[in-house]
Amino acid sequence: MNRNLFVVGGRAKKDAQRKGGEHRYGSGVILSVDGESGKAHRCVEYVTPAEACAADQDPSILFKAATLEGNKLYACTQTEILVYDLPAFELETYISLPQLNDVHHVRPTPEGTLLIANTGLDMVMEVERDGSLRREWDVLGRQPWTRFSRAVDYRRILSTKPHEAHPNFVFFDGDRVWTTRFEQRDAICLAEPDRRIAIDIEAPHDGIVHGRKVYFTTVDGHIVKADLDRCSVESIIDLNDLAPTRAALGWCRGLEVLEEDQVIVGFSRLRPTPWRQNLSWLKKGIGRPGVLPARVAMYDLRKPALCWEHVVEPSGLDAVFSIHRGSTRFTPSERGVG
Repeated sequence: MNRNLFVVGGRAKKDAQRKGGEHRYGSGVILSVDGESGKAHRCVEYVTPAEACAADQDPSILFKAATLEGNKLYACTQTEILVYDLPAFELETYISLPQLNDVHHVRPTPEGTLLIANTGLDMVMEVERDGSLRREWDVLGRQPWTRFSRAVDYRRILSTKPHEAHPNFVFFDGDRVWTTRFEQRDAICLAEPDRRIAIDIEAPHDGIVHGRKVYFTTVDGHIVKADLDRCSVESIIDLNDLAPTRAALGWCRGLEVLEEDQVIVGFSRLRPTPWRQNLSWLKKGIGRPGVLPARVAMYDLRKPALCWEHVVEPSGLDAVFSIHRGSTRFTPSERGVG
């Protein structure tokens, strides 16, 4: 495997434990992590400008799930899309639109447009590089804007929770656009909603296509592999069974498939949330919350076995949202940060 990984997420505020809720994170962070040694360097630390967020309400600012394609990293905050040119991490494209709220994922399309999981409005959107709207879908199958208003600047609204669907990742099967739905515990094809993959064990994140398979994480620590042709789950691995401790693994989210059945997975430290149902899986007796730090871990799902794990909190990453295998190995001198 390439030794260099990019790990995308956010740094917690100093008083995050006290604030909790929607106020927990103060900046978006992208780390370069050596997969062998675990040594990490900050490539980017970013703060959303006041005009693009609910600045008077002390919002969380962090990167959600990104996409690495070629030498471009497509990143998103709650209310912005940022495209970085690698290896220098120069900001190539910046978009912030009034309809963006709690964005969870962005990826490019084959046509060069951008596909956005606009979680706060239970939508998926396709936009041009200049920010103009091309298509939009309500992920519950309604007409877009049935529940929300086009006249509102949703960047200025701290939260629209509770969400009815909470789409948090978008992926392609050929020209079909799919999205995960956290609340429905599934993934659906937006143009053909009868094409659905049920992920019944827990709420999903990710949706990494590898050949004719697609891999998901669930928040309680499962890797789910599904067949795209049959739209059915093929295998489920419970990572809790592979852990050296019975403590809760953490919030499982962020996935890179190295090859079939070899994966790197992200975990964020469990923290208090006002949305208690989001942590209801802890009642299953998996372990105690709030013990293990944010980290990335490699698993061989064929054995199955935990191969290694690296803690990323000391490098300023407290929440992991996505993991990407890089094509080069970075050193501190290339970015001037350690």
